[in-house]
Amino acid sequence: MFQPSKLLFATPGIPLSTQPRDTENGIRQVKKLGLGAMELEFVQSVFISKEKAPEIKKAVDETGVALTCHAPYFINLNAVEPQKRGASRSRILQSAKILDACGGYSVCFHPGYYLGMEPKKVFESVKSEMEKIMGEVKSLGLNVWIRPETTGKPTQFGSIDELCDLSAGLDHVLPVVDFSHLHARTNGKFNTREEFTQVMELIEKKLGKVALHNMHIHLSGIEYGPKGEKNHLVLDESDMNWRELLQVLHDFNAKGVLVCESPNIEEDTLMLQREYGKL
Repeated sequence: MFQPSKLLFATPGIPLSTQPRDTENGIRQVKKLGLGAMELEFVQSVFISKEKAPEIKKAVDETGVALTCHAPYFINLNAVEPQKRGASRSRILQSAKILDACGGYSVCFHPGYYLGMEPKKVFESVKSEMEKIMGEVKSLGLNVWIRPETTGKPTQFGSIDELCDLSAGLDHVLPVVDFSHLHARTNGKFNTREEFTQVMELIEKKLGKVALHNMHIHLSGIEYGPKGEKNHLVLDESDMNWRELLQVLHDFNAKGVLVCESPNIEEDTLMLQREYGKL
């Protein structure tokens, strides 16, 4: 299965400078900007049809741009109602099918909410649903990684420990490490070189060095409070210690995709790539 040979920097959706504004042109604009990857934002819906996917794959093949996607927000693998859990699985699988058809390789999603339940019970519920999803992924022959993301609010399932443990028990599952979410869900922690290093060491300990060479990372500025994430910010308008994070990623020889989710899209993504290149 595909994985990048170095750390690629990705825009969250098509660059703002894309004209005309569609996915194919977005991929080609990413290439023109000198970036290596793009994340398809399926956050409201999987907007690409299976009929359209081959055209997008052609753009991917011609440019060499790596493609990931963010599945819809409306996912809760710990929902009480079976139909809601089923709908959540379907949204992840539909994202995976279309991404695979587009020539992409890594599906990101927010796994769910605690709903006031014991975290250990929630873990088992999410794991059970993930086993069903991965069974479908295998039977469909999809060549994609399925990746639950570290979440930005303490009411959401998705600490780095939980997701490393979840990934350890499932094939072709690894976490999306959203460092901004880790910072927000803990109301200001996970923002020093030491803390970033601890995250990388935890991943290596629980999932092996191979996981550090196949990362899917999210980063942006972020506004937060006692209840966690409020909204994304431009990096230099936030307290996110992104320069130290880049140094830690470099020190660990991280490989994969780093999606910069700042509101200014390519501007911060290009800044991160430029600064990382100086290390």
